[in-house]
Amino acid sequence: MQNNCRLLARRILPAAAALGLMFAAGCASPLANLTPSALPANPSQLYTISIRYTPNAAQLVPGSVVVNLVIDQQPHPMKKSAIGTDIYLLDYQVPAGATDLAYYVLASYDSVSSRGKVGHHDDRTELLHSKISGRYVLSLATNRGPVGARIGIVGAGFTAQDKVSLEGTPARTVFESPNALGFYVPAVAAGRSYKVQISNAAATVVAGTFGVDASNVTVSPDSLRLRAGETQTLTFTVPTTATAGGLLLDVTTDVPDSVIMPEVMVPAGYTSVTVNVTGGRPGSGTLTLHGYGTGDVIVPVTVTP
Repeated sequence: MQNNCRLLARRILPAAAALGLMFAAGCASPLANLTPSALPANPSQLYTISIRYTPNAAQLVPGSVVVNLVIDQQPHPMKKSAIGTDIYLLDYQVPAGATDLAYYVLASYDSVSSRGKVGHHDDRTELLHSKISGRYVLSLATNRGPVGARIGIVGAGFTAQDKVSLEGTPARTVFESPNALGFYVPAVAAGRSYKVQISNAAATVVAGTFGVDASNVTVSPDSLRLRAGETQTLTFTVPTTATAGGLLLDVTTDVPDSVIMPEVMVPAGYTSVTVNVTGGRPGSGTLTLHGYGTGDVIVPVTVTP
């Protein structure tokens, strides 16, 4: 015998309309899938399938509930879990190399009617799928920081071809291992949160949300005047100590032939860094530090013969 709600709907209406009647009458499906649609790959190749089954019965016959996971037309008994009411579990071992687990759940119970008769009832889910992926993100090492901070990402399946971006703005990406990536927060507007995306030729995944905090930097001296071939120093100071990985200051210039200088990185544990700036071809322009203060910090530069 089928569930009474579904039987009544099938007798009265075609299948498409029956679903609407079931919900209108309060006959929601007694089976609720609790298994994630994406399952991280593991060396044991064992995956826990979980379901909540709440029979629609006023008087359930004790011990009559049977729940089976059906894969490739083969039933596998599920056991009731101790962690929650009406939850059933099964650890299923998939074949090596499998990337998709397709299954449905078939459940049944006996109940006693108001007239004292015992009836049998069956319920089943639709065909369900869970993807098995060797590439996934567990978490960001932190969820906020200033422009230039190095942030770690923990997961699995990373490669040297992965690139991190904040909603389309590329970030310098550091491949550490198949389980760890790092990136430096690019020069984006502060005071808001961005989705952190990891992309390669095959796909893009979202690693989480990262809030970019406002920060300031002072540059000394605030302008440079050099002769060609002359070297002077430039000191960059930030208000807080740089964390692990250092603080990358995104300095660019509109006169690259006139200014010769290294990348600017405040070392971890420090609040300032001093770099050498050498005059190249005569000309005048600016050094621009992006992502700090009101948006940009500008240092005028003049190189004379």
